[in-house]
Amino acid sequence: MTGPILETRRLVLRQPQMDDADAIARQLDNFAVSGNLARVPYPYRLADAIAWLRLWRPGRPPEETNFAITLEGQGLVGQIGFHLGPDRLPVLGYWLGQPYWNRGLMTEAAEATIAWFFETAVDERIRSGVFHFNRASLAIQAKLGFTQTGSSLMLCLARNEEVRHIDTELTRASWRARATQGHAS
Repeated sequence: MTGPILETRRLVLRQPQMDDADAIARQLDNFAVSGNLARVPYPYRLADAIAWLRLWRPGRPPEETNFAITLEGQGLVGQIGFHLGPDRLPVLGYWLGQPYWNRGLMTEAAEATIAWFFETAVDERIRSGVFHFNRASLAIQAKLGFTQTGSSLMLCLARNEEVRHIDTELTRASWRARATQGHAS
């Protein structure tokens, strides 16, 4: 397997691989998860996971790199990574399987991923956001230093409708300031 591997206290973040298809399909075929994501259909089937994994290629630039979030003894529990938005700026996206919520795992994964990104990429900012009802994810982003920049309507494939989206952004300067204030990075 090529590409970056990140290790945290509890997690290993590695490049996605075809062997992840079953775990991805199992976790995303849950409306509580997929209903919070823009680009994921519901129901989510094994064929959807295989199709996504077939598009995946290691060695992409940081702005197009994804990580499988793995937890010892559990295997794949989520995904985190970047894609280029319509304005060609990197967008951070992520999901975590429902059995793993409320344990600080996504904050841990996001800290490592963002630190890697700002060490590797030249971009000065990362965009992200949440659907207006996803307060837990918004709290994670606030903890990481993201600020709200506005709102928009975004299609949610799982809901088959446009939903109000809270747009957020994290700058390299804010990330550095956060690190100097004693937060882990």
